[in-house]
Amino acid sequence: MEDTNTKGEGAAVDAELAKAIMSHQFHPSLLGAETWEGYMFSDLEIRIKESTDLYGAVLWPSAMVLCHFLETNRDKYNLTDKNAIELGAGTGLVTIVASLLGAKVTSTDLPDVLGNLQYNVMRNTKDRCKYMPVVTELIWGQKVEQRFPRATHHFDYILAADVVYAHPYLDELMDTFDYLCQENTQILWAMRFRLDPENSFVDRFRQRFHLEQLYDLPSLSIKLYRAWRKDRTKDQREAAA
Repeated sequence: MEDTNTKGEGAAVDAELAKAIMSHQFHPSLLGAETWEGYMFSDLEIRIKESTDLYGAVLWPSAMVLCHFLETNRDKYNLTDKNAIELGAGTGLVTIVASLLGAKVTSTDLPDVLGNLQYNVMRNTKDRCKYMPVVTELIWGQKVEQRFPRATHHFDYILAADVVYAHPYLDELMDTFDYLCQENTQILWAMRFRLDPENSFVDRFRQRFHLEQLYDLPSLSIKLYRAWRKDRTKDQREAAA
């Protein structure tokens, strides 16, 4: 009986949290010449243009999960004046919200996604943010050291939403996480579970990083993780939080 009650309580918490996350989204009341999706974060309207012919230029629910977490946990994860990099930024929602919360964001994705990403980021951050995000190309595993030399580039946060799925570049993504995550870097990563590659990636990820589950949302098939390098000490990790 106790297990049944616990499962019921868990389902209720999941449903309530999922509802709160999805409530950030709204649809325009009037359709104009341009199609866009609307979101409310930091008491501001964010308009996101998607490009349905490009997989990376469509906004997936994992981005909303990560944005909700960032907005509702500002006391513990204060992004003000922090250096952050987003991997696989897609339509740019996470970059935009992190920038509105005060972070200095480097927003990265593949070359064919950058035009739409840049458009969304500029449209929603201009004259709204302390630091304008930098949108730049990053192909996982390729010239990462040259693009982001550790001597001059240190990131407090690595942000990622829905970057793990059945694509052929999971090893390169792992290496990119490994290179960019330095001694005091924290990874905040929202992931939708679809097929086995997601599960096996998490298992391999645990070999290099400590992993803490922050959200578990079965109704959305999404989990949110915090991660940090295994060679960090407990004191350093607590000081960085």
